[in-house]
This record gives sequence, C-alpha cells and structure tokens, in this order.
Amino acid sequence: MHGDKGTSLLDLMKKGKDIEYMFNIIGYRTLKTAIGAALAIFIAEQLQLDFYVSAGITAVLCISVTRKDSLMASWQRIVACVIGLTLASVMFELLGYHAIVLCVLLLLFIPIVVYFNAKKGIVTSTVFMLHLYTLEQVTLGILLNEILLLLIGVGAALLMNTYMPSNEKQMRNTQEELEQCFQKIWYEYARYLRGNITNWSGEELITASKKIDDGLANALRASDNQLFRHDNYFYHYFKMREKQLEILKRMLPLISTLDHTVVQSQKIAEFMEELSNAIHPGNTAILYLKQLHELTEALREMELPRSRKEFEVRSALFHLLYEMKIYLTIKKKFQPDPKRHQR
Repeated sequence: MHGDKGTSLLDLMKKGKDIEYMFNIIGYRTLKTAIGAALAIFIAEQLQLDFYVSAGITAVLCISVTRKDSLMASWQRIVACVIGLTLASVMFELLGYHAIVLCVLLLLFIPIVVYFNAKKGIVTSTVFMLHLYTLEQVTLGILLNEILLLLIGVGAALLMNTYMPSNEKQMRNTQEELEQCFQKIWYEYARYLRGNITNWSGEELITASKKIDDGLANALRASDNQLFRHDNYFYHYFKMREKQLEILKRMLPLISTLDHTVVQSQKIAEFMEELSNAIHPGNTAILYLKQLHELTEALREMELPRSRKEFEVRSALFHLLYEMKIYLTIKKKFQPDPKRHQR
C-alpha cells in the first residue's frame, strides 16, 4: 500500500519536472501566445463571429514580454481600432468600396494613429478595416462583430499575461556573482600593493560590467511586471554597483604607479583586504568610512615629501584614498531591503 503511494508520488513529481522542463524548452511567452491565440479563436468561434480568426491574431500581437508592455499594446490597439473603424465607415460609405479609397484611407489613418501614439495598433486596425472592405457594407451588427473580435483578442492576451515568471532568483544569482567579482578586484588590488604582484588578468572588471548590464535588464523587466507595487531594490542595487565599478576602474592606473615598499601602501592594502571580505548587500560603509578617515589623517601627519618621486607617490596615495571615499559614500547612500537582503 505504502509502496503504491510512494510510486504514485514519484510519478507525479517526475511529471511535474517534465512539465517544467517543457516550459523551459518551449518558453513561457511562446506557450502563452499559443494558448492565448487558441482561446481567443475558440471564444470568437463559439459566439459565431465573422472573421473569428482575427481574434487570435489580436491576442498574438498583444502578448508582450512584460505586463506593462502588454497593457500598453492592448490600449494602443483599442484606440487605433476605434479610429480605424470610424474612418473606414465614413469613407467607404461616402466614397465607395474601391482600392483607391482604401489607399487614401490608409494615408489618413496611419499619421492620425501615430499622432495619438497608438502605432502598435496599425496592423490590427488594418485587418479590421479590410473586413469592412471585404463585406462592402457597414452596419451596427458588423461593427459590433469587429469590436467583439478586438475585445476577445485583447482580453485573452491580458489573461495570459497575468502570469509572469519571477526573475528574482536570476537577479539574486547575478548579485552574488557580481559581488564575487568585486571581492576579487579588491583582493588583487591589495595583493599588488603588498608585493607588486602583476599576474592578474583583470577579467573580473569586464565580467562585473556584464553582470551589471544583465542585472539592470532583469531589474527593469521585473519593474515593468509590477502594476500595483514598486519594488525597485535590484535596480537601485545594480546602479549602485555600476557607479562603484567606474571608481574601481579609475583606481587601477593609480595603484599601478605606487611602490609596494611604501609603508602607506601596505596599510592601504590591509584596508582593501578588509573591503574585499566585506562585499555584501548589507550596508556597513559607515564603519569603513571612519577607518578611511583615520588612514587619511595619518597620511596627512607624515613629514613633507623630500623629492619629486615622494611627492608623486604621496599625491597618488591621496587620490587613491579620495576615490575609495567616493566608493564607500555611494554604498552608504544605498538603502538595502532589511527583510530580504541583510546578512
């Protein structure tokens, strides 16, 4: 008995994984497009609407990557269709159902739709206007048929887009990978200052830049899927890291000019190692800003440089400390989410 239940549960789990795998292979948007189009056509056909396939075409065109895009596309198609059907009804009835009239209609219709910022609805509206051209008459029943086709197609698309897979896990992974790059960069800077070790390729600087671009793209997509709440944590996080990365890049030529035998270089290296071990989403920048201030004051109290070389080294040290201050100040201003991202 228990064995049968166990086998049954395993079978269900296996089927669940197979379905999830199928979704990943096909793609959620592809799956939603197929179901949405079929649903729209089925409803329109059951209502015995003429040109019922057009409802499926409308659904396909309205399904977008994000909820906001889908709403915008749907609204533009509704506006464009109202304009198109109105123009087509007047022109066809007054001037006749001729190809030249259709040409003039499109010449008027497209600029008007663009003016009303509804250009995404041009194709859908053209299809509905061609229905009137094909039937060669305009009646309330025909107009109602076209409006129902439009509403069914838009409704099916919006229904499909109510579900959007969360990309928060992907953004978390990008966040962790980016922080590993930052840790490596600080570690290599410190290693150079300690012993003039130059075997680092610097690839983490390039990788970090790509991770930031990926993170920002996903964060913007997640934001566009939020209709009633606005959680922009990841967007602000990746923007913060983008600014910090620019500082890290500016620091590289400064560090390369410093002599590892300078005492101050060793102290800065120790501080950099601490920063390397403290890269995380939480905000402890204020503690390191205090340490950095003490390090700067200690450097100020040293005796004045005696040679041009000492002056250049001292200048580079101060410039380096200044860049590190900006780096930490950027993090200090960042507001993390205390419920999810502190650790």
